[in-house]
Formats: sequence, C-alpha cells, structure tokens
Amino acid sequence: MLTNYICEHLFYMSKKIIFLFLGLSLSLNVFSQKGTIRGFVSDKETEEPIMFCNVSIEGTSYGTQTDLNGMYTLSKIQSGEHTLVVTYVGYKKLTKKVNLKTGQLLTVKLELEKSTVNIDEVEISAERQEMKTDVKVGSIKITNEDLNLVPTIGGEADLAQYMQIVPGVIFTGDQGGQLYIRGGSPVQNKVLLDGMTIYSPFHSIGLFSVFDADIIKTTDVYTGGFSAEYGGRVSSIMDIKTKEGNRKRVQGKISSNTFGSKLLLEGPFSKNRNSSFLFSGKTSYLDKTSNLIYNFPMPYSYTDLYGKLTFRANNGSKANFFGFNFQDQVNYQGVSDLQWTSNGIGSDFLLIPGNSPVLIEGNFAYSEYYISLKEGDSPLRESEISGGNMGFDLTSFQTNGKTKYGFDVYSFSTKYKTYNSVNSKIELNENTSEFSAYVNYQYNADKIILEPGFRIQKYTLGFSPEPRLGIKYLATDVLRLKLSTGLYSQNIMSTVSDRDVVNLFYGFLSSPANLPLDENGEEYKGQIQLARHFILGGEYDINLKMDLQIEGYIKDFTQLTNINRSMTSNYDNEYVVERGLAKGVDFLLKYKGKRLYIWTVYSLGMVKRTERENEYFPHFDRRHNVNLVSSYKFGNKNSWKADARWNLGSGFPFTQTEGFYENLTFSDGINSTYTSTNGDLGVVYGDLNEGRLPYYHRLDISLSKTIEFSKTTILEMTVSVTNAYNRENIFYFDRIEYKRVNQLPLLPSGGISLRF
Repeated sequence: MLTNYICEHLFYMSKKIIFLFLGLSLSLNVFSQKGTIRGFVSDKETEEPIMFCNVSIEGTSYGTQTDLNGMYTLSKIQSGEHTLVVTYVGYKKLTKKVNLKTGQLLTVKLELEKSTVNIDEVEISAERQEMKTDVKVGSIKITNEDLNLVPTIGGEADLAQYMQIVPGVIFTGDQGGQLYIRGGSPVQNKVLLDGMTIYSPFHSIGLFSVFDADIIKTTDVYTGGFSAEYGGRVSSIMDIKTKEGNRKRVQGKISSNTFGSKLLLEGPFSKNRNSSFLFSGKTSYLDKTSNLIYNFPMPYSYTDLYGKLTFRANNGSKANFFGFNFQDQVNYQGVSDLQWTSNGIGSDFLLIPGNSPVLIEGNFAYSEYYISLKEGDSPLRESEISGGNMGFDLTSFQTNGKTKYGFDVYSFSTKYKTYNSVNSKIELNENTSEFSAYVNYQYNADKIILEPGFRIQKYTLGFSPEPRLGIKYLATDVLRLKLSTGLYSQNIMSTVSDRDVVNLFYGFLSSPANLPLDENGEEYKGQIQLARHFILGGEYDINLKMDLQIEGYIKDFTQLTNINRSMTSNYDNEYVVERGLAKGVDFLLKYKGKRLYIWTVYSLGMVKRTERENEYFPHFDRRHNVNLVSSYKFGNKNSWKADARWNLGSGFPFTQTEGFYENLTFSDGINSTYTSTNGDLGVVYGDLNEGRLPYYHRLDISLSKTIEFSKTTILEMTVSVTNAYNRENIFYFDRIEYKRVNQLPLLPSGGISLRF
C-alpha cells in the first residue's frame, strides 16, 4: 500500500514536471528566426534505422550524426536552398536538395542504398567522427558487429564474452563468476534493457548472458564518470538497446550447438508495415550433455525469452512494448540446488512534436528477480526484489550542441529470508522509492567539447545532489584529451559481501537505516552509499586503421554498506560501513582493416576496502589484466573467419590457512560428552586476503564458415575450443578436503545456424 501511494503521488508530480519542461522547450524555440531540418535515415531495403551516419549541409560546417533511432537534427540553419549529404560505411553516398523557409521546421526522410564497394577510409572516418563530436570518457559502445569479433563458444556470440575484453573489466571465474568494473562490485553496476532494470544479467556458468546477441542494437558501457543522464549506482552503467523487428518481411534464425539452441523470429505485425514484432528464445542443455560430451559435470541450465512489438507513425514517432523471462538453475546433486528467475514488462516511446525540434522520450517498466538456495538439510534461503520505474527525457538541439533533461521515478520492494549459524531465521521486508531529475548540456566548439550536468537523487533515506562534468580537447586532428568527474550515489546493496569469494546466492536489499556508529562513536551523516569519480585520458589516431586510447581513473567510494561477515552474536550490527578506493590505468590499442581486426588491452589496477582500522583487498583485486583479440576474414567473398582471444590475469587475493582445530558444537547442550565426542574440523584463518592465487591465463579460438544460398538464406557453421591448451586455472581450494578445484577444462564445441 505504501509503495502504491508513493507511486501515485510521484506520478501526479511527474505529469506537472513534464508539461513544465515541454512548455519551457517550446517557448525557447519560438524566438528562433532561422529554420531547422530534421528527419530519419533508414535502410531503403529493410527500413531499419541507420545509427551514427553523417548528415551534413554541402558547402558549410553544419553537420551531425544520427542517434540510436536514426534521427538527425540540424538547428538554426539559414533559410534558402541547401543540399543534404549523407554518408555511411557500406552504403552509397546520398545527396538531396531541400528548400528551407524562415522559422520552418522541415522534416526530411532519407533512405540509403547498400553499396557493393567498401572503402576502409570511409569506415575509419565515420568511427573517428564520433570521437570528435562526443566526450566519450570511460565509455565503450558495442554493436552487433563487435560481438561477432570475439571467439564464439558453441557458435553463438554473447555479450558476456565480449564484456570480458572491455578495458577495466575483471571477470572472476567461469563457474559462478561475476563482472567487476573498475573496482565496483556487481550490485554497483546498473544494467538496463530497453529502460528496464535487469538484476541478474549473467548466468551462473559465467560464459553466457541473458541477452540474445542477435537482438542487441547497441550496448553502451560506461565504466565510470558517466553523465547526469544516468544515476542510482556508484560504479558503472550498462545500457542495452534492442533492435526493432523487420517491417517488410518475416525473417529469423535457427541455431543449435553443444551448449544449447536458439530461435529468433521477426517481421511485420500488420499489413500497413507500420508495426513489427520480434521474438527470441534460447535454452541450454549443458547439464544433460556435459558428461556425455566432455566427461566433466556442468550442472547448469537456463532458458531466456524476450519479445517486442513496435508501432511507428509516419513522422517517425514510435512506441515499443516488450517483455522478458530469464531462468537459471544450478543443481549440485546432494549438495545444493540454486535457481533464480527474472521477468519484466515495459514500454518506451519516442514522440516528435510537429512544431518543435524538441525530442520527447519516455519509458514505463516493471521487473522482478527471485532467487532461492537449498543446501543439504539446511533451510531454504530466499531473496526477492521487484519494482517499477517511469521516466521522461527531453532533448533540445542547438547549432553547437544539445540540452537533455528529464526525470525518473523508481519504487521497489525487497524480501530476504536466511538463517544464521544456529538456524535462527532472519527475515527482512522493505519498501522504498526514489525520485531523480537531471539536466545535461553538450557544447561543441572547434577545439573543445563541454558536457556539464547536474542530477538530483531523492531517496527515502536521504538527498544527493550530484554535479557531473565531461571535457574533451581536440589538440590536433589526431590527438584528443578528455576528462570526466562527478558525484554518484545508490540505495541498494547485495546479500553478498565483498569479502565472499564464491557465492552463487546473489540477493538484494535496500540500504538500511540502522547503520553502526563510525570510528568516533558517532552516527553517519547519511545512510546512502556515495562515490566520487575522476577519469583522465587521451585518444591518438596512429593511422587510418589504428588508434590508441589511454585512461587513468580514480573511484573514491566514500561510503559503502556491506554485509557484516565478522558478526559473532545477535548484539553485533548486521552491516558494516566501509570506504573503498579503486585506481588504475587502461590501455587500448585497436587495428581495424577490411579483413583483419586486432584488439589489445592492458589494465593495471588496485582495489581496496577499509572498515574502521581494518584494511583489505577484495577478492576481485586483479593488478594486471591482458586481453589479446584478433579476427581475420579470408577465402572467397570472405566466407571464412578465424577468431582468437588470449587472456592473462594476475592472481586474486585469498585468505590463507594458519591451522586446524577440533570444533565441538555441543549440540546436546550441557549433556554433551566432550571427552568422547568427535568434533568437526575447524579452520584457523590468517589475515583477510593476504595471499595471492596463481596467474590465470586462457586461450579461446573459433573458426566459422558462411555459405550464402541466396541474399536472404545464409548458413553458418562454427567450431570452437575454449581453454585451448587446457590450462588448469584454480577456481577455489577446499580447505577441509585439502583439494584444489579448477575452472573449466578444455571444451571443444560446434554449432550450426540458418538465417532466413
């Protein structure tokens, strides 16, 4: 009831705010004495929007790039006759004459035809153009084409495999591993799918994400220093946008491999071709085939379903409706049974007013996540989080930049049930809400790009004003310097401590109000978690096909709430307040030619946590991390493709064993006969994470062959090998059994897919 009341109240407030924002935008544009040209660029054959292509006015310095929706806007253009020029790699150059009147808002739809000739220089200049028009600090944009440049496991590209090569990203293991981004733990990384919050984006086996790579349009990964447009997390953002279904014909893909199978279907939803559908389903049967194929038990299974409907108006306005259901299960027979499910529904829209160059976007979504774990005879542990959000964004375009502003309302509830060492039940149920508003301005001059912003986060527990700033300086045509800084906050924590090495049970809690006292015996000024980011870097174009990027970063987590793993009695506080520091430098050297692609990453980093006088390195503190990736096309019509990835990482911290003792539990109380009873084997631990595991390294390779039966019917066959030289990388050490447990061994796989 409380959550419903808050949502209704905030929704009423939000209506007032959006009309205020819209009225302000319209009034500002009344005074414009020049004209505006806007529209969409699409593929002439499929009508699919074309992102990031260049649209300019011939003979002038006016130019822009299309956004994720294929939309472009050229503001404050002198009236008269102009020639629009549109260029993009793989398409024929398009020119179109237009006549613009004073004060007119002219909408021009542009359609590009595919070209049979690819020019490397055009491809490079398109990519470099984005670097020269956007700050892009701590940011990596991943397209569907990029996902296919990494060796595929079982013949299917996957976002989880690509994320492992992103600068600053640390992956802690093949089984139950998690992604840690520049010192932030998974709960400090916000994952969005079409505006919906995804609480568990990766499956337990660690090799696969819940997202089908074939439906991903773009993924923007912000490893830190992100703009005021995003909030609610203190480390990073992963913003995933899915493509729209084909509006002209039904098409799809069927694939099967040694790990699982997949079906993808898309096509027009109505006869007028103004709507489309998209459906994706994939499932794993690795738990049934691993013993047969690999003679190595892998008790992991999952099923992922996603659907989307798109409705588009003639002027480019559109609305999407989508939903998902992701399921994961791990069953170690006789030991533990873990399963989680995540589902959600949502909608987003793009509205283009006929009399204003302002772009209006909005979204409504609801998602939930439930996880349970049953270990032997122990009681069932459960965690659940569910919540809805609503947001509106408005973008106003100017000659030398744009202003984007909006607000977001988010309400969620958490339920958590577990048991302590003496089987006493611990149960927590919370309801909370958040409200945020932001403004972000981007100014583009000849030599400098400025992006100041400000965000307000209002939580149930407190208020957080968050200034942000991004700067890029174009020193020369080939050298660019960049900087980003800002304040960040969040009001959500994990049931997993940063001190835990392996813990598949990953639940969520809202930040508690009953924090322990600080080292001076005083209360903390606020309950929310806080961080400050500072990133400094540079981009250098070595030649037309090769560029180098360097970024140094500092993340100062000034206040973090963590589970108290040192709790020894019911009188201790269940939580601890820590301070964290992550710092490092990332190097990225990239070569992109017509046939050969090379991606080289080296990351040097350090992460530490401090709780009062105790200082330790969390288990994901990897000092050195190297990724070498190559992709080479060869043969007739480049129908063959060979991919390879080699990863080298220094050892993770671990807590050493100092000794053992006999642990008598006195299960019968005062009647226990300790002189004749055999106790359990107890472990005497050393200082927290003072040791280091051995180095990790692994080689993955894949080879694929494409057979084109027709323009729309394509068969692809792939063979791949994971951990090609069978490196024995340690997973964990069983202290009681005194036995080493390794990561995945050499895993050959094969797959076949048919596009139609």
